[in-house]
Amino acid sequence: MAKHSTHQRYIPFRKTDLVKMLLAEKGREDNTKESFRELCEILFAFFHFEFHEKIETIKDCYAPFGADISTKRVEELSPQEAEETRARLRKELCALADAANFQPVEKADLDRALEEESLLKVRLVASFDDFAEVLVFRRGESVRTEETSHFFGLKKKKIRFITYDRVLLYLQYPETEDLKRETNDISAPASPHAPSIVKLFQNVPKADLEMLFPNAQVRMRTVDKLAIGLPALVTGGVTVTTKLLAAIGLFAAILGSWLGIGDDPKELDQTSVTALALTFGSLGAFLFKQWTKFKNRKIQFMKTLSDHLYFRNLDNGAGVFHNLLDAAEEEESKEAILAYHFLLTAGTPLSHAEIDERIEHWLETKWKCPVNFEIDDALSKLSRLGLIEKSLGKTWYAVPLDKAKRHLDQLWDNHFSYHDAAKEAEEATESGVSRRENVEKP
Repeated sequence: MAKHSTHQRYIPFRKTDLVKMLLAEKGREDNTKESFRELCEILFAFFHFEFHEKIETIKDCYAPFGADISTKRVEELSPQEAEETRARLRKELCALADAANFQPVEKADLDRALEEESLLKVRLVASFDDFAEVLVFRRGESVRTEETSHFFGLKKKKIRFITYDRVLLYLQYPETEDLKRETNDISAPASPHAPSIVKLFQNVPKADLEMLFPNAQVRMRTVDKLAIGLPALVTGGVTVTTKLLAAIGLFAAILGSWLGIGDDPKELDQTSVTALALTFGSLGAFLFKQWTKFKNRKIQFMKTLSDHLYFRNLDNGAGVFHNLLDAAEEEESKEAILAYHFLLTAGTPLSHAEIDERIEHWLETKWKCPVNFEIDDALSKLSRLGLIEKSLGKTWYAVPLDKAKRHLDQLWDNHFSYHDAAKEAEEATESGVSRRENVEKP
């Protein structure tokens, strides 16, 4: 059973469920429920359209560097344009991740993940120096408990570890002459610019962050080396004492006879050749068997790593942006309706701290969900949309439901104001033509 380890910004409820939760609150009049639901629908549509504009921007920035882009390039960017576009891509990605309530993973945490023992029973090595830029974001932090085997399965032990519910990874390769070699992707489209990799994962143990990197390599742990080395040492000792020493003695005697050393001459007859061949053949077979054991063990570790990545990988490339967009849209919507609801039902203006405390208290006490609510972001959105107003004493109050719906409807209608401008230009042109015709008439 996973449980949250700290207060998080992420609100772990779907926005439609959150609306139902708010509508079920005591004290809300039945005649306002439908009106509140309608306001939420308009608000969700508004955020959906706003984020649609954002994703078009980030897709345009990603197109020159994405290895998964299947469309043809019309024009290539100059080195300066490529650098500016990459900078904008990073900025847009960070903004979208922040809107979806992802938090950056500091480099110290990444370095610590490399040093901590992996939960996969696999030693992984990844170098961050292979990339020009590394950005890692996380959302949702849970404490999990698992039972692991020790001493070759003879002992069971329960361990507690921290898992990130979502991990966003952005990697920028350095500019090199052979970009396909760097990405290990022979299908990558030819481009003069180094590619960017964007990936989204789920349920990633904090100690195993390095497994998400494409350059992660499997290494033998000490216990695995002992598991292979000790039996090999024992078997090798028996082979050396029973076969190899006798073969070496026979070979030395024959060599000494050829060199005139010793009183008992030895000849290399068929029996001696057969004995030497069998001995060194046995030694070769023993070494090949140990090498095969090592390779099979490594393949087993690679399969373990692949299995874990297969079930943790959520999205890649441009698809990550759509996933992030949906998450950001959900988070923005949930924050807005929570703040508006508690201001609307308060009956009196509330201060910044009072709104924050009421929302966090409601989520934690009623729904067992400790959240560090983004009150600044929520009030900023509602104020921008004209759904709340500030009163004297730095307190806030909600605009009544009917007025709020009419205001949002008006904002939606005026969002495409350029259509009105085009119509005005057309009317102005027609008016100008009409005046000229009147002037030209005798």
